[in-house]
Amino acid sequence: MADKYLDQFAEQIQKFKTKEELKDFLETILTPKELEQIPIRLEIVRQIKQWIAHHKIAEDLKVGIATVTRWSKELKLNHFKNI
Repeated sequence: MADKYLDQFAEQIQKFKTKEELKDFLETILTPKELEQIPIRLEIVRQIKQWIAHHKIAEDLKVGIATVTRWSKELKLNHFKNI
């Protein structure tokens, strides 16, 4: 059942024509904490892909080393190919 809703969510996101429309949607549907955390997660992935040391990423982004390690494991599973 969750897959059905995730599919619907993904389809809705694809319908936005501008960055402003998408940002407005995300600011409405997500909590302030989620709006803070999701971009940080993507930045962690970007920095890992740039071979920045995990401890430096954690320090710079003010997250725990376990958080960085978690996203590193996802990359090892071949996720985030398009980031």
